[in-house]
Amino acid sequence: MKNVIKSYADYKLHREIGKLIKSYSENRSDIRDVVERALEWESTKKILDLGCGYGWFEETLKGTFDLVYGIDCHGENEAAFVGVSSRVAQEVVFKSMYLPCSITMPPDSFDLIVSAYTLYFFPEIIPEVKRLLHPGGTFVVITHSEKMLEEGEKYFEFNNLKKVIQRFSAENGEEILKKTFREVIAIDYYNSLVFKKGAGDDLARYIDFKREFIAKDVDPDVVRKKMLDELQIKGVVRFNKNDRIFIGKK
Repeated sequence: MKNVIKSYADYKLHREIGKLIKSYSENRSDIRDVVERALEWESTKKILDLGCGYGWFEETLKGTFDLVYGIDCHGENEAAFVGVSSRVAQEVVFKSMYLPCSITMPPDSFDLIVSAYTLYFFPEIIPEVKRLLHPGGTFVVITHSEKMLEEGEKYFEFNNLKKVIQRFSAENGEEILKKTFREVIAIDYYNSLVFKKGAGDDLARYIDFKREFIAKDVDPDVVRKKMLDELQIKGVVRFNKNDRIFIGKK
């Protein structure tokens, strides 16, 4: 698992791949904008971001907050996270630690806690999330569908990778959260990544970014070659990028 998580240490690459994903997405709306429209921001003053990376979630935030607190296992992300979050927060805190773990903050410390594409790494943190949220506070989770692998599964078996995603996925997230939160809302974000002829270099970069995930099951170089061959033969390669947003209320 640590090798998989290590792939997020290069924040510059992570940011570049985020832009690449956006440019090849059929759904032109930003999923962060979908989250923003779904939440009530007036009473949100203190935010905790679990697995915050370089500040992907904070990148599009509007308004001013008292505190944005980020936790990530990669200390390399600190400068980028602080730089992004300082734009919208009076105080920014970054802690480098592996989740799940106890977080040294008192109960009811945060109005909003976020886990964007990370909760499948540490779903055991959910009780701690509830402790840290004030009554009426919100837990937002953005996660993948288990079907994100369906195109690759025509050629390869990704049993280990699927086990990671199934720890908290679009399909089972609501059931998991309802054990802890009084109200859970699910919002679907339908999308596909579409690579056409001439986009081979970007397709290769996308697959290489996922190589630590893929390597648990298949040689990433074999996967990259197969997908590039498919692009040449068929003229288009599509990947399921359907995600789901969960909003849990304490």
